[in-house]
Amino acid sequence: MSAAADGGERIAKRLSRAGVCSRREAERWIAEGRIAIDGKKVTEPGTRVADDAIVTVDGKPIAAPAAASLWRYNKPRGLVVTHKDEKGRPTVFERLPKSLPRVVSVGRLDLTSEGLLLLTNDGALARTLELPSTGWVRRYRVRVYGDVDEKALAALERGITVEGVRYGPIRARRESAKASNTWLLVSLAEGKNREIRKVMEHLGLKVSRLIRVAYGPFQLGSLPEGEVARVAGKVLAEQLGQLGHDADRRR
Repeated sequence: MSAAADGGERIAKRLSRAGVCSRREAERWIAEGRIAIDGKKVTEPGTRVADDAIVTVDGKPIAAPAAASLWRYNKPRGLVVTHKDEKGRPTVFERLPKSLPRVVSVGRLDLTSEGLLLLTNDGALARTLELPSTGWVRRYRVRVYGDVDEKALAALERGITVEGVRYGPIRARRESAKASNTWLLVSLAEGKNREIRKVMEHLGLKVSRLIRVAYGPFQLGSLPEGEVARVAGKVLAEQLGQLGHDADRRR
């Protein structure tokens, strides 16, 4: 069968959706000559494959891709959100139940952050849910040390530039306070790298705890630390429908 099969999807994506490997690994395997479509060795990562094509790795057929699924995970502090850490630190994916298929995270939480992390077996779905254009708000409980200036917090809703980086609107309000520690409720729709920590530091506040409690319509709720819960297929379909995204579309 022709590598440029009518439409289809890229071979690296097919391998990733089937849980065989990551797209980056797929590109390496292609370069090593390990991947074939209908018996013909693949040489280009951009090769497209039809739905009914037989894809093999080292001569062995791969399983059919599973339907897109989403899981909620309560990430503990001290875990890196990566499949392999060059510094040898423990990772989220090492701690997940063995019953889960190969998954990727929707966005990230840094080493010392905790709370809701969404996981999916579909890379295209992950990228869709990460886009600021979805309009989904990320919500956090943030404990800070220092004197909280209510006017400075309110001004964050207009956006702020810190060390040359422009951050979009951030909604932050005081939840409770005890001595010099204050809990804030912080909401934002973009979520750049270490955004909350950098912005709070700019305001003279030191973040001592950061817990994500919601990602769009998905809530952390009472999910215990380190536990995983699958989002019901009906709920996922409803939310994706509102985004105009088809979980079964593989273009």
